[in-house]
Amino acid sequence: MELGGTCDSRFDAVRGAFENNFDPERAIADVGASVAVTIEGELVVDLWGGTVDTDAANTGNDTGAPWQADTIVNVWSNTKTVSALALLMLADQNEIDLYAPVAKVWPEFAVNDKSGVLVRHVMAHSAGLPTWDPPIDPEELYDWDKATGVLAAMTPWWEPGTASGYHALTQGYLEGELVRRVTGQTIGEFVRAEITGPLGVDFHIGTPDEHHHRIGHVIPPREPFVPPADPTSIAFRAIGGVKLEAEQANTAPWRRAEIPAAGGHGNARSLAQIHAPMACGGTLRGVKLLSPTGADPVFDEQWNWTDQVFGIPMRHGIGFGLPSEFVPLPNPRSCFWGGWGGSITVIDIDARMTFSYVMNRMAGGTLGDDRGMGLLLATYGALLGAG
Repeated sequence: MELGGTCDSRFDAVRGAFENNFDPERAIADVGASVAVTIEGELVVDLWGGTVDTDAANTGNDTGAPWQADTIVNVWSNTKTVSALALLMLADQNEIDLYAPVAKVWPEFAVNDKSGVLVRHVMAHSAGLPTWDPPIDPEELYDWDKATGVLAAMTPWWEPGTASGYHALTQGYLEGELVRRVTGQTIGEFVRAEITGPLGVDFHIGTPDEHHHRIGHVIPPREPFVPPADPTSIAFRAIGGVKLEAEQANTAPWRRAEIPAAGGHGNARSLAQIHAPMACGGTLRGVKLLSPTGADPVFDEQWNWTDQVFGIPMRHGIGFGLPSEFVPLPNPRSCFWGGWGGSITVIDIDARMTFSYVMNRMAGGTLGDDRGMGLLLATYGALLGAG
């Protein structure tokens, strides 16, 4: 397998693991993907390989074209890491209080027992709004006022802060509206002006048409989706709030729309570089995103028990997942999130390291698979060996 990019010799094991991800004998082999690692803000791994599509994708746009240095792809819930960073920046600037009610800046939100929903609840999937009720059509995700209006009128499904239930898409609309209320900018505009523009990073929440030609096509999971067995459960009901299919990500309206929990487009390099300031005291190459303590709220544990949508133990800080028995990251000041189909991003402040892996071929489920995990294990193996 011929790869593009660069890899410091200390991380040869990461290169080897990445090459192995393309082995056609694997249960889930990569088609096109990228992986990146920064240490002290410097890229030590920046690799890509494969193709932007395949005949198996059935997208109608199959070319077999190689994945290039500037190929980007829909990163699904890895977008949440960038949206969370936007809120952390505003909190660090005293523009928003993470521990205050959402209604403090969004007064209409207070109706129907939501006056007690705090910003931190939104960022930790504990606001009680895991989907839209009543349901909305997938195309209504492109109508910001409609999507946020339904959320503003909802009654929470549980007392905010007392449980966690994955807010797969709604978290982004809630966070995005908070950004809009505080700054007057959409979250895509804020990210462009305050994060990706200053850093010179190729990541988009709301991707302009001029970039669409270099977007890798999402290849949906081969495994059929099996809904939860209990139709009265929160997990089952959460699915019904908007019936999103993975193929929707291959359409121009999805790419153009600001979908801050699932519609970001970038690659492993861009995600690793966006979060490098978090790992390095708030500043990267002279660009200050956070104060030296600006990332501290991430590690204020909000939930450490079974998530009502995932059905597994989850440990949430503010905006990110935290190390746990289920996700045993070696350093305590580490945080992470993943994307539907297998992508993953990790920020390790103790190691001053960021890691990201994104791909176009999706595995089933939302909890990752051994492609990203193998790369992350190889990264930590290299770090520990070098230390």
